Amino acid sequence: MIAALKDRAALLRARIIETSHRTGTPHLASCLSCVDILTALYFEVLRLDPARPDLPGRDRFLLSKGHAAPALFQVLAMRGFYPESRLDTYGEDGGVFGEHPPAGGQVPGIEAATGSLGHGLPIGLGMALAARLAGRDNRVFVVLGDGECNEGSVWEAAMMAAAQRMDNLTIIVDYNKWQATGRSDEVLALAPLADKWRAFGWSAVEIDGHDMAAVVDALKRPPEAGRPTAIVAHTIKGRGVSFMEDDNNWHYRIPGKDEVLAARRELGVAP
Repeated sequence: MIAALKDRAALLRARIIETSHRTGTPHLASCLSCVDILTALYFEVLRLDPARPDLPGRDRFLLSKGHAAPALFQVLAMRGFYPESRLDTYGEDGGVFGEHPPAGGQVPGIEAATGSLGHGLPIGLGMALAARLAGRDNRVFVVLGDGECNEGSVWEAAMMAAAQRMDNLTIIVDYNKWQATGRSDEVLALAPLADKWRAFGWSAVEIDGHDMAAVVDALKRPPEAGRPTAIVAHTIKGRGVSFMEDDNNWHYRIPGKDEVLAARRELGVAP
């Protein structure tokens, strides 16, 4: 199972890089750091049916770091929410595939428009509260960026989630140590990040966000009764391609044709 998930993640990375080249879509390195998390969620953890994406009892997922939407679009296509050929329209004028998840049910599997950082966790908290009121046992998962944890709305929602004992809510912080203009821990003092979530009343663990077995184990672990869960996933921006890893220039850079081919070779994905 773990080997199959790793193979999927490699293929997804190659497709994300190719799409960035073809469409001129930025935030490539931010996408690559969270691919393993998304792969584990959609192919091993989330309870959902791609043929019936609006089932009331489904688990909910929100990509709060919405600038990594190019990764989520590829994952949803691979999972069967829509034909992969639909992504051929990526970046077209009037199309639904762009730099952030769209609103209004335009893309099956997208629960809400995100990308204005700090919104995903409050929305996820509302979904978790709604599930409780409806007597459903579905869970809500939210992926946050580490730079996004600078937003005050994140910590307001964190306090409310703890006060309401929302043990059906899990966040995963894609802690790749960069944000748009610098090192995350230098822009604001994030570290020690897991301890901050614990101080806010959450059950918090730290993992290697690229160790697929560790990611799956953390996501599948039963939540602590009465406490929301924070998974601080230590990741590498640009993961999987040596000349992109930990290089913040790839927050904005678009790969050329030769770089796409080099990336595919490193990822072990045939041209």
